[in-house]
Amino acid sequence: MALLICVTGRNNDKLIAKLTALLPEQTILEWPLDDPTQLEKVEFVLAWNAPQFLWEQLPNLKVVHSYGAGVDSIPIHLLPEHVEVARIVDPNLADDMAEYVLGHILSHKLRVREYQQNQTAQVWKPKRANAGRTVGIMGMGQLGLAVANKLIINRFTVKGWSNSAKQLDNIAHFSGETELSAFLQDLDYLVCLLPLTEQTQGMLDATIFAAAPSHCVLINVARGRHLNEADLLSALANESFGGAILDVFETEPLPIEHGFWLHPKITITPHVAALTSLSTAAEQIANNFIAMRNSQALSHTVKKHQGY
Repeated sequence: MALLICVTGRNNDKLIAKLTALLPEQTILEWPLDDPTQLEKVEFVLAWNAPQFLWEQLPNLKVVHSYGAGVDSIPIHLLPEHVEVARIVDPNLADDMAEYVLGHILSHKLRVREYQQNQTAQVWKPKRANAGRTVGIMGMGQLGLAVANKLIINRFTVKGWSNSAKQLDNIAHFSGETELSAFLQDLDYLVCLLPLTEQTQGMLDATIFAAAPSHCVLINVARGRHLNEADLLSALANESFGGAILDVFETEPLPIEHGFWLHPKITITPHVAALTSLSTAAEQIANNFIAMRNSQALSHTVKKHQGY
């Protein structure tokens, strides 16, 4: 029995040290392997952007654990039916996300970026704060609810949209394609916290930007592939949409030649809205490995047919 770490594009030394301390009797491997025959021992994979060809080389696989809150980097359709998929749930992550969204909305309302630009140009031009206080949140899971509650406490009006209907206190909730237009009406800010699925990929497109008010500002803290980048740039160019605050991108790091970098109506942050604690992640991964080994129920599993 072995745990394989296949988290690509980063140094995993600290993660391996944490898991080794928590699972001292277990075999912990890191991809790529010097000896591919060891893959036969692997029952548990910790994955982030693993190569597609890996999965067919794991005959004894039981669990795939995402090294993140989402599972969109895991090709669920390639996994055998019996394989369970789990994700990280960091209790601090929801608070961090809520503060990021609230902070950027307040920054926009108070014209912080505008005054920074005026300072650089040595321009004295006082204005009233932006008046809008209605925020729409697409995706009302754990993170969406945390953001909504933070905004409500700070006297914002919150609307929510999900694929399925929900009853939520102090939130006007909309669901499905038929209610999307009604959800978008009167929004000052549109926050995307949707899971990334085949249905939601590219959902932030020209249709959304046209249906929302022309002053509305997008805050995307979900996944870069939710956004049709060309449609956003077009909507900003023709002034049918107000602006964007983007923390996630289709290609990361964002290429230096990308049109978002210097756009006056786009604020960029480098995928930092909510960073998972290494200790929290390692503990949840280790606990789920132990649960698998003891044939017990895993924590934070996803519904594979839904993708979240």
